[in-house]
Amino acid sequence: MLTLLCNSFNYRYALSLRLLALLFFVHSVATACTTEQPQDEEEAPTTRQPIDTTAVKTTRRAATTIDFLGNPFIASIAQSNSLSAYFDKIQDDFWVDADAIENLHRSDVTDTIYTIRFGNSKLELYAPTQSGKLLLQVADIRNSSITLRNNLRVGMSQEELTGKLKAQNVHLQQSPEKIVASTKDGAPIHLYFFLKNGKVSRIFYEGYVD
Repeated sequence: MLTLLCNSFNYRYALSLRLLALLFFVHSVATACTTEQPQDEEEAPTTRQPIDTTAVKTTRRAATTIDFLGNPFIASIAQSNSLSAYFDKIQDDFWVDADAIENLHRSDVTDTIYTIRFGNSKLELYAPTQSGKLLLQVADIRNSSITLRNNLRVGMSQEELTGKLKAQNVHLQQSPEKIVASTKDGAPIHLYFFLKNGKVSRIFYEGYVD
């Protein structure tokens, strides 16, 4: 009987020790899990490259129009390079002469002068072979069969003419016989309006062609 009690006591004691050891292990593991912080991968901060606005180039659109004295008949650059655009503006019978001339800068290049005549008026245009452009260099208008930009024309009153010219970026010279509009700077261009009895009797244009 004594042996059985001793064996029973030893078994309980050993079982208690095992339970204590198990509790101690569980407690240690739980403590380690709660106290040890997870090692998350450090996120790299999002960085934005600064934009240098001064380095951004603004694409400038090519000019599509001509200033008033550059061509007092046609404003569009594209249309001014076509003879038909001038034909369409003439309200009269006309004919065209084409004369070959030597290029002023290169003797081996031949350019063309087109002269459009209608009545006692004319338009003279220079066509450089290399550029393919059509440049108005002289106009002598003696009747109302063609109208300039802003409805400037032979037969209009001096007062109306002066008011329209003052709205343009031009230098004006006036006398009882004529009004001259010329460029303020740059290439010398002149547009003459000859007066008779308070009205425009003739318009003469001197362009600049190099």
